[in-house]
Amino acid sequence: MKKTAIVILNWNGKKLLEEFLPSVVRFSSEATIYVADNASSDDSVTFIKNTFPSVKIIQNTDNFGFAKGYNQALRFVEEEYYALVNSDIEVTENWLTSVIDLFDSEPETAIIQPKILDYKNKQMFEYAGAGGGFIDKYGFPFCRGRIFQTLEKDKGQYNDTIDIFWASGACFFIRKEIYRNLDGFDEDFFAHQEEIDLCWRAFNQNLKVKYCGKSTVYHVGGATLKDSNPHKTFLNFRNSLWMMLKNLPKNKLFPVLFLRLAQDGLAGIKFMTEGKFSHLWAILKAHFYFYLKFFRFLNKRESKQYNNYYKIKSITYYYFVKKGKVFENKF
Repeated sequence: MKKTAIVILNWNGKKLLEEFLPSVVRFSSEATIYVADNASSDDSVTFIKNTFPSVKIIQNTDNFGFAKGYNQALRFVEEEYYALVNSDIEVTENWLTSVIDLFDSEPETAIIQPKILDYKNKQMFEYAGAGGGFIDKYGFPFCRGRIFQTLEKDKGQYNDTIDIFWASGACFFIRKEIYRNLDGFDEDFFAHQEEIDLCWRAFNQNLKVKYCGKSTVYHVGGATLKDSNPHKTFLNFRNSLWMMLKNLPKNKLFPVLFLRLAQDGLAGIKFMTEGKFSHLWAILKAHFYFYLKFFRFLNKRESKQYNNYYKIKSITYYYFVKKGKVFENKF
């Protein structure tokens, strides 16, 4: 049996599969390819069966979203390494080689992300993951190559292999054993930031997350849910708060959460001044759900958390006040 499984989650994504599945099939001979279908109502499954008979299909019984969709499907995948790949990812020749070599040579490495560039502008980093993910004291994620809406041009500056804090769910490699030991993604999240939560839980177990700049993929981004969609705002704000409640160190939990809630309030005011009232409502709704499920997520906390989870105290201060637009190694 091949040691690597590429698993692509699909929901009504026939057009994306038509465009991007060919590159995965062409450049992934060393892996078994699966499509995990979240009960699509289009003819995605028929298309795969007729066009790519070598691709294995796992059919979920409902649209479970990203987190539960993968958890359900991966029960049936027994390869040693999982490559969880968005349906809007174009891969490149030898994209698997350096990642598999890294897993093979570093047994302490649990999760790996490749370099993620923009499919529409291949000289630029892409928002979801870019050159590897980090987080600030208040739970705001950022990447080398992408801080908030500022994206860097790929000049080879992130062709390295380094430890990072989180890997993007757009192209997320993880050992099967680790995925199962961590109980996979938190299904309450549905979608967005569940991969950061999983990486944070891995970090709290002294496991390593790495970025491998020798492997490159191209990501469309926003193909399933646009940045302008208020539901995406809701999921990001809600899930970020839940994630912090689960994973922050005990001595920082309530002070940091209080300051984060205050920063969310400032974001809401910004949306209001811009006339984006649906996004303001999304933040208010996110906070409501945070309080509604407060004790549920408090009870999900593991026995140990570490203080050194962040590289910079406040990425919002660095970006909006100090006008820092790119990642600096001094973080």
